[in-house]
Amino acid sequence: MSNQSTTSHGISSTEYLMMAAESSYPPMAQPVSVINPAFCVPYVVELTVARKLIALTHGNFLVTDVSGTIMFKVKGAHFSLHDRRVLYDANGRPLATLRQKTFSAHGRWQVFRGESSDSKDMIFSAKKSSLIQFKTELDVFLAANKKEDAPDFKLKGSWLERSCTIFTGNNSTIIAQMHKKHTQQSFVLGRDTFSLTVYPNIDHAFISALIVIFEEINVGSHIGGGAGSCSLS
Repeated sequence: MSNQSTTSHGISSTEYLMMAAESSYPPMAQPVSVINPAFCVPYVVELTVARKLIALTHGNFLVTDVSGTIMFKVKGAHFSLHDRRVLYDANGRPLATLRQKTFSAHGRWQVFRGESSDSKDMIFSAKKSSLIQFKTELDVFLAANKKEDAPDFKLKGSWLERSCTIFTGNNSTIIAQMHKKHTQQSFVLGRDTFSLTVYPNIDHAFISALIVIFEEINVGSHIGGGAGSCSLS
């Protein structure tokens, strides 16, 4: 017989706590699908993002859910004219290619569908909102936003604290948050590990790609990498 208690409404205490947790993350009225609608779900998605410290410049990440099931893998291209990463789903299918734009003062990264790098397949781009930053702030533009008068999404965070928050373009609605996990296992395995909370109805493949860009822009700045500064885009 189960020892689990029930509330006055006849639901288990565990179910009640889950419902309470969900209510603190109100879903968007419409799903926000950027990379793939299959990754928009009507509940909070808790993910762990891990990166091996020994391979900071190789761009390899592993994204898992709370049970340790692989959701995404990110692999870097070692022999490429551009700094390039590919986001794969759990079955090894390429979802998006992340490519750093060369000679970009704002450290712009462009994201394309599948393994393409053709402009017609671009999904979105992200760049630093200003040349000089004490904390990281990225402007994210969907491919259809040609004028880029205002970003479609914003990322604000601190790489030193290894945390960030992602908003819709008007900064009024939070859609995801990340913070560093301090665990003994991470230290032993030589990994940087982060907790990523994706709010309901938000494409968590898109959010995972943004976290990779956040990391790459900052790692490039701190180890002297990154592109040159011939272009202001």
